Amino acid sequence: MGLYLCVFEKDEELEGVEVGSYSDFEFFRSSVTNYLEGGVVGNKFPILLSHPDSDGEWTADDCQRLKEELSEIADRFKQFPPIPFGAEWQQQVSDFFGLNLSSLYDSFIDVDGEPLLERLIQLCNVATEHDCPIIFQ
Repeated sequence: MGLYLCVFEKDEELEGVEVGSYSDFEFFRSSVTNYLEGGVVGNKFPILLSHPDSDGEWTADDCQRLKEELSEIADRFKQFPPIPFGAEWQQQVSDFFGLNLSSLYDSFIDVDGEPLLERLIQLCNVATEHDCPIIFQ
């Protein structure tokens, strides 16, 4: 089952990110914990890591803080070497698009091969601009 994060205004979808499976998102989140939080979940990035990944939403208010967390994670992930993808589909997408992994930042992509952190930051921008939540689907 896949995880889709999206922003709706009324009945119109404004933006969405197809993350991959729930386990792919968990691999990303556990990497944040392992690399940047000293193994303590939510210690430094509580908005991203303290929210269950299976349902609900990040409120519009959460999205501004989430964007700040994701921006810091992106900056810091660029300082680490890349790791192997957590799922075979990611390697296939990477091979198809000829992606070059130069840092940990590049080790996390969405289903279209775009950097996951960049896409999540864009999603936060749309959510805050329109004062709408990010919905987990």
